[in-house]
Amino acid sequence: MNNLKIYQKRRDELARQIHAQTGSGIAIINTAPELARNRDSEFPYRHDSDFFYLTGFEEPGATLVIIVQRNGASYSQESHLFCRPKDAEREIWDGIRLGPQAAPEILGVQYAHSNQTLDVKLGELLADQNAVYIRLAQSAEDDRRLRHWMKQVRQQGRSGINPPSQFHDVDALLHEMRLFKDPHELDIMRKAAAISARAHIRAMQICKPGMREYHLEAELLHEFRNSGAQSVAYNSIVAGGANSCILHYRAGSTELVSGDLCLIDAGCELDGYASDITRTFPVNGAFTGPQRALYEITLAAQEAAIAVTCPGNTFIQPHEAALRVLTQGLLDEKLLKRAELGSLDNAIELGAYRRFYMHRTSHWLGMDVHDVGSYREASTSASASEKPWRKLQAGMVLTIEPGLYVRPADDIDPMFWNIGIRIEDDAVVTNSACELISRGVPVDPDEIQALMQH
Repeated sequence: MNNLKIYQKRRDELARQIHAQTGSGIAIINTAPELARNRDSEFPYRHDSDFFYLTGFEEPGATLVIIVQRNGASYSQESHLFCRPKDAEREIWDGIRLGPQAAPEILGVQYAHSNQTLDVKLGELLADQNAVYIRLAQSAEDDRRLRHWMKQVRQQGRSGINPPSQFHDVDALLHEMRLFKDPHELDIMRKAAAISARAHIRAMQICKPGMREYHLEAELLHEFRNSGAQSVAYNSIVAGGANSCILHYRAGSTELVSGDLCLIDAGCELDGYASDITRTFPVNGAFTGPQRALYEITLAAQEAAIAVTCPGNTFIQPHEAALRVLTQGLLDEKLLKRAELGSLDNAIELGAYRRFYMHRTSHWLGMDVHDVGSYREASTSASASEKPWRKLQAGMVLTIEPGLYVRPADDIDPMFWNIGIRIEDDAVVTNSACELISRGVPVDPDEIQALMQH
């Protein structure tokens, strides 16, 4: 299936769900706005993920409108794209625009219009529609525009035209679709993971005491762009020594010191899809005894989580499996006091591990690094915290990333101070287990040490 048909299929699936829910309706999805960085300079433009998922179109200033009409027991749908008009003057400065005339053939939409006509045309397209599917409470500007369009429709009331009477959050439908990756998406994500794995290897091999964190960040960026990735998927974490215990640390100017660990959490974005890999390694290429002990606990926790990442198990089960291994390891290394906590189960029940492990083991991965999709089953009878955790199904993609972070404290043996370890891989749920798509970079401590000697 070519890319054009992939996006057409997704739009038709959204239309099918609208038909099933309200019979007919209109969906309106804007792409992301351009953002100023400072005077006369913008942040690099990145499309909105939902909009791109349905169109494959990356230009700013665009809106997709899908109209669903009931035809007896069936339905029909038509897609309207509003995009920037061709403009020879602006294209000299900002680059070539697709334009409305070429959009139907290139993108497979039925109709295309200049975005300068959006406010007038939406007043026409909303007329006599049953329901509107839009991002509710997305922004004050979106709310203002919707009120403007609705006012236009109401002003036609004397002509017998009725405004929509129902408003639904289109994200509820789109994000459920995006949670399950198709073969096209998985192919891109495997390539993104392979690029990111090579970048981690590059950073490991070039790392030497005396370098700065930003030197390794530069090596990551080099590999990402040299391999064809368009961007980072998120701001790269390159954390040496004590910085490895700061979960969302940014690569800075700290010197990488012999005897310390370096934690790198970095992934590229390729064709709109993220990868997300974390590795922790010794700056001088050799783990100390305490570093290795905690590293092997973390790796064992990850393997325990991987073993239960399979269809039929719930999203929370990998986290629970990792917790048991991490907490037992903390007790074994006397970072948690058995005399005070008693059994492993009691230590977990009390949350004693949270001092050293304070985040979840997994999150969804896809177009966004923390991708969309509910983590709990839909239920109208239970509160959000009481809804059962979602069962894993083939086509879902999630990270598996346990960690341990030991900050200096009077009751902690100094040999463990400032050891921060996280090991993260990207897992595709298959029909029977999971496929790790990011293991192009090693996790075994002996393999890491051997890699760093070359």
